[in-house]
Amino acid sequence: MANDLATRIEDALNQIRPFLEADGGNVKLLEITSDKVVKLELEGACKSCSMRMMTFKAGLEETLRRAVPEITGVEAVNLHAEV
Repeated sequence: MANDLATRIEDALNQIRPFLEADGGNVKLLEITSDKVVKLELEGACKSCSMRMMTFKAGLEETLRRAVPEITGVEAVNLHAEV
């Protein structure tokens, strides 16, 4: 089941990746915790973009919650990092 969940999360992320990549960024799935919290890492330009919070909330989090409603949360491990 965890593998199916990871596949569905990756499929949802793949819907967003072209937009991130167009601006020099990307996102990586790091972990799905036992309580179904998805941990992501913003990569490339997304790490330092001034719009990263909006991209995370309105783009990544919303897309994942719609595509995989059983997840309990979405976190970006480096969302507040200044690069």
